Amino acid sequence: MVTSGQVLSLTIEKPAAGGRMIARADGQIVLVGGAIPGEMVRARIDRVAKGVAYAETLEVESRSADRRDVHADPLCGGCLYGHIAYPRQLMIKSQVIGDAFHRIGRLPLRAPVPVAPSPEDGYRMRARLHVRGERIGFFREGSHEMCDARQTRQLLPATCDALDRLSAAMRSLAIDTVREVEVSENVDASERAVFLDAVSEIGPRAVERLAALAGITGVATAFASQGAAHVTDRLTVRDVSVSLKRHVLAFFQGNRHLLAALVTHVVDQVPPTDDLLDLYAGVGVFAVSAAVARGVRVTAVEGDRVAAADLVANASASGGAIAAVHQAVEDFVRRAEPVSTIVVDPPRTGMSRDALAGVVRLSPARLIYVSCDVATLARDARRLVDAGYAVERIDAFDLFPNTPHVETVVVFVRS
Repeated sequence: MVTSGQVLSLTIEKPAAGGRMIARADGQIVLVGGAIPGEMVRARIDRVAKGVAYAETLEVESRSADRRDVHADPLCGGCLYGHIAYPRQLMIKSQVIGDAFHRIGRLPLRAPVPVAPSPEDGYRMRARLHVRGERIGFFREGSHEMCDARQTRQLLPATCDALDRLSAAMRSLAIDTVREVEVSENVDASERAVFLDAVSEIGPRAVERLAALAGITGVATAFASQGAAHVTDRLTVRDVSVSLKRHVLAFFQGNRHLLAALVTHVVDQVPPTDDLLDLYAGVGVFAVSAAVARGVRVTAVEGDRVAAADLVANASASGGAIAAVHQAVEDFVRRAEPVSTIVVDPPRTGMSRDALAGVVRLSPARLIYVSCDVATLARDARRLVDAGYAVERIDAFDLFPNTPHVETVVVFVRS
C-alpha cells in the first residue's frame, strides 16, 4: 500500500492528461510530476486520493534524451512541460489525445494526431495575473504562492515591462484593492488593454494615470475606464484580411503565433456553398472569417454579454452575411432550423447534454468541433458517434507550449 511521504523508485510508463505521467507501485497507479515516459525516477508520494497516488520527482535515476534543463520555476503557471524537449512535448500531446479517444470515447484512432508547433516564447496574448502585496504574477501550480510571470516566457518582454510599470504605479498611487489583472493584447502587441479586478472602486484620476503608462493603451475597471478597453486583431485567412475588435474581458484564442493557422484550418473545413451555424462564437473569429474569406452565410450565437457585444460589432463591420445572436446555446438550438454545417467551440467543460442534443436534432451533415480539453472532447465524440456521426479527421494545434493543454479540431460527418 502506497502512503503519503514515501519515496519510491518508479518507471514512468506514459503521459496522463493534466501534465503528470503514469507509473505503478505495487499495482497502484501513481501520477508523477516532473517526469518523462521511459525514465526511472525517485519520487515522493505527496498524497493518495481515491486509489490514485500523486508524486513529485526528486531525482532522475535514468534520464530521457528528451529531458532539458529548466531555468524557471517548473511549477510556475504554464511550465509543467518545461523540462521536456519541445518535439517530445508535441508527441506526448498527440498521445494524450489518442488515449482520451480510446479510453474515454472508446474510439481508437487509426493514426497519431498531428500537432502543429508554436514558438515557445511570447506566444500568449491574454493572461489573468494575480496581485498579492506589491507583486503581479502567476500562482504556482496547485497553490496560491506567487511566482514571476516573466520567467515563464509566455508573455512578451514588453508585456512584462508594462506590468512592472503598472505595479509600480499602483504602489505610488496607494492602490491596494486590486486582486487580479487581466491583460489582453493584439497579435502584433501594438495595443494592450488591462482590466483591474478590484474589491472597491478606483478613482477616475487614478485610472487615467494608469492608462497613460507606456505600453498600455487602455485600463478598465468595473467602475471606470480610460483609453481603449478593446484591442483589434488583423489576420489573413485564405489571402483575405479579417479584422476583429475585442474587449479585454472577452474570450479569445490566446496564441499569437498559431491564431491565423487555426482559424484558416477551421474555415477550410466549411463547405463554400453551405450556410453555417457558429455556436459559442465568442467575438466572431470563426464566424467573421468564414463569412469574409469563404463567402458563406453565418448565424453566430454567443451567450456571454461582453463577447456578444463584440460579436455584433464585428459582424456589422465585416460586410459579411452574419446574423449575430446573443443567447445561450442551449436555448438557441432548441428552436433553431436544421443547418448543413455547424462549428462549436465550447468551454473546457465541453457541450452540455442539452446543447449537444440540440445540435444532433439539427442534423448537420458536417460538425466542426474545436476543443481545448481532450477529456470532454472525447466524451462528446462518443455521444456524437452514438448519434450517427463519424470522425472524418482530427488535427491539433499547440496553443499552449510547455503546458499539458492542446487545442484539438475534429470534423464529424453524418454517417
